[in-house]
Amino acid sequence: MGVVVATQMVVLFTIVIVGFLLRKKGTINHEFSRQLSSFVINISCPCLIISSVLTDNHPDASLILPLIALSFATYAFLIVIAFILPRYMPIDHANDGLFGFMITFGNVGFIGYPVVASIFGANAVFYASILNFPNTLLVFAIGTLFVSGNYKHVRFDPKILYSPGLIASYVSIAIVALDLSAPQPIAQIFNLLGSMTVPSALLIIGSSMAQIPLKKMLGSRGVYIMAALRLIILPYVILQTCRALGVNELISNINVIIIAMPVASFGTLFCIKYGKGEDVMAQGTFITTLLSVLTIPIVAMFL
Repeated sequence: MGVVVATQMVVLFTIVIVGFLLRKKGTINHEFSRQLSSFVINISCPCLIISSVLTDNHPDASLILPLIALSFATYAFLIVIAFILPRYMPIDHANDGLFGFMITFGNVGFIGYPVVASIFGANAVFYASILNFPNTLLVFAIGTLFVSGNYKHVRFDPKILYSPGLIASYVSIAIVALDLSAPQPIAQIFNLLGSMTVPSALLIIGSSMAQIPLKKMLGSRGVYIMAALRLIILPYVILQTCRALGVNELISNINVIIIAMPVASFGTLFCIKYGKGEDVMAQGTFITTLLSVLTIPIVAMFL
């Protein structure tokens, strides 16, 4: 599997490089990336999730509840670790919350779904969307606490429950649970729109990287320790724990790949909002995204 995944990651990262070069040449700009990002979040990624169950072979409905249980247990573990470990890392401890965010939340929407689809096939995106529930729900509550460092900023916005990605998850769960089917033309529409997610998301990542000065992105020792935790160490610990508990192998493997994603892009947005540590968060996002090209194949070799 490792060689297959490594090859796939090279293919995916080539598209990132294309996005990088297009932004450097001025072929695409900030407004294009912003609009394309909105399209991915609101249209193509939800279609990718729904299209993953509009096939002749539905995912296993009996796995829905175990998926939800595993996902919340995994994020509970990550949050506890994220509150403790930064205190012992060689960093400015005023940034403990930022490192806690980077340890906990990965970039599943833009990178995780495309990688899962590439490694495990289209049906696996359904499982990944359920495993990503806690990430989507908690990033706006616990995530803002990590970044702001102030409990008064912790809140749960019910609108999150009606975001396009979660609505697509609800629809896909209903399709699987009720064993529904869709006419071929409808399935094809969702499939075509969903297939735009991977190249679009990767072009956006490359475009974003093109705007970060290289000297600013080299990072500190603490950032590389965080990267090792996020990309290799914690996924391995979670994998071994799942195996010890007898978790379904496919569910466990998809969960581990999701956890092994680079730092979530929401972190930079939160830093801008609260005026804290934008440079540190940008370094962590950039370095983990770059290193994930190497580390995701390594994690796949564990599976």
